[in-house]
Amino acid sequence: MKSVLAATILGTAMMTTAFAQAAPETNHSGAHSGVLSLDAQAVAEVPTDTVTLTLGAEQEGADPGAISTALSRKADDVIAQAKRTSGVQAETGGFNIYPNTDRNGKISVWRGRAEVRITSKDFAAASKLAGQLANQMQVQNVNFTLSREARTAAEAKLIDQAVNAFRDKALATTKLFGYTSYTIRDVHVSEGSNNPGPRPMMARMAAAPASFDSAPVPIEGGKAQVTVTVSGAVQMLK
Repeated sequence: MKSVLAATILGTAMMTTAFAQAAPETNHSGAHSGVLSLDAQAVAEVPTDTVTLTLGAEQEGADPGAISTALSRKADDVIAQAKRTSGVQAETGGFNIYPNTDRNGKISVWRGRAEVRITSKDFAAASKLAGQLANQMQVQNVNFTLSREARTAAEAKLIDQAVNAFRDKALATTKLFGYTSYTIRDVHVSEGSNNPGPRPMMARMAAAPASFDSAPVPIEGGKAQVTVTVSGAVQMLK
């Protein structure tokens, strides 16, 4: 009986010792020691492939109802014409009717503004259409973005670079601290993109000749920055 008890105690002690050797080192506060937190990035400049043109028209008068009707009709006409253009999408933008008052606080005139947004991956078609619509609505703003498909394709290429950069950084930093290798404790992968800002454009003059109004609007895209970040923590090993 004593021999069995002694063997049991000895076996328990050996299991406890083995567990203590396998567990990560801890400091006096109970936190794991030799844990390194780091991150690595892969970045690429990708040409934007989508353009959004904001077209606007303004009108003023004494009757807000008449202004609203006229602007609504103009926006509907512009959208209808845009939708007849292959590869172009159009939607209603901002719409606002507001009064202007004189020094006595009385309404002197009503003003209204309507906007239509045109979006396309075909820059040439969007440029030509904007020129054709210039006598109804003028280009107020041009914004270039990266489509979801293009962004996903760019991220797929960058993720390998980011993961390899994380591994290389983890190994190099581990050796700088006097360790020889590491194991990953946790890791996270995140993606992001930064599109170029919108470009405001001068409104075309109402007195411009028709030939000028029908000229294509100059459109030249920029580049969006796509980033993949790998971040996490590793356990450095002796």
